[in-house]
Parts: sequence; structure tokens; C-alpha cells
Amino acid sequence: MSEDLGLLAKLEELLADIQGYDDPRRASVEWKHVYDALRKTELEPRRFQGIVGMRDVAGLKQLIQQLSDPAEVSDPGDTPDEETCKRALRAFRKRAKLTRLDEESKLGRGPLSKGADSSGAITPPAEWPEAVWKELVRQGKLRYIGHGFYELK
Repeated sequence: MSEDLGLLAKLEELLADIQGYDDPRRASVEWKHVYDALRKTELEPRRFQGIVGMRDVAGLKQLIQQLSDPAEVSDPGDTPDEETCKRALRAFRKRAKLTRLDEESKLGRGPLSKGADSSGAITPPAEWPEAVWKELVRQGKLRYIGHGFYELK
């Protein structure tokens, strides 16, 4: 916990340093340190990469606020209902099955490969928002592999 407080204090100090510049976009070294510090948090990289890349001071303030009190910022309305999760999981299973069948039906495999099974990870159907997939991961029905790929547990 003290490590989190130290990281939060470092981020607040870097924010103050950045705000000390006439043009915050010129604080390259400070923004680099902000990026390195944010990578050590539980935030997903896509949440802060744009903020750091665009040198968005207001966005950085919001991220620091979220890190200091995550319960206050989180919106309980973002969690999808049970029926939505069921339908999304059904769509995910269908896409995973079709992807697996498509891979198995290919004739041309590498001459030295044994035709081993692939990992089974797929990108989820785009018809469902990202919050649905995160909720299914939280429920333990899916596993997040990385780079937008999920697999069934």
C-alpha cells in the first residue's frame, strides 16, 4: 500500500512539474516519467497512452484522481446485466467454435508441424461492448490473453 502511495505522490509531483511549464507539451522528460509510473499501476495501457501521447494535463489529473480514490470514480452503471453477459458469452462460444473449425479444415499446414492445436484465443465479437468482456473475465468465464484476445476457461 505504501508503494501505491509513493507512486501516487510521484505522479502528483510530476503533474505539478508539468503544470510549471508555459507549454506542458514541452515537458518531455516529465511525461516520460509519468508514462513509466502509470505502467506500474493497475490501469490498462490504452487508458493512459493517449493521454500521455497527447500531453493531456486534464486527462492526467483525472487518472490521478481515479488512482487516489477508485471507488469514487467507478460507475456502477457500467456493469452489464446478467442476460447481456449470457448472450455475449453464447456469441463468443459460437465464434470460437467457428474459428476452430475453420483452422481444422485447412489443408495446408507447415510440412514440419504436427498440426498442434492453437491457443484458442480469439477477438470477441465487436457487437458487444468491452465492459461485457471485462465482466465475463471478472466472473471467471473468460480469460484475457492480451492485445484484445480472450479465451474460454
